Amino acid sequence: MVGRYLITPIFRINENGRFTASVSIRSGQGSSTHCRIYSFEPEFVSSEKALNHAASQGHVWLSNPQAFA
Repeated sequence: MVGRYLITPIFRINENGRFTASVSIRSGQGSSTHCRIYSFEPEFVSSEKALNHAASQGHVWLSNPQAFA
């Protein structure tokens, strides 16, 4: 949890055996919860590298949400 946001890095394995990164950014509670999910283009050779990329992109979003608009 960073401030009022919950940042969750996510990875997915592709059909070619490589990994893609996404990040979930959630805010609010109950019926006022908002969740944004951003997926990223690069593919990675490991789930760890994909998760690291997703986490770093989540921190980029925190410093400048307009960069993802």
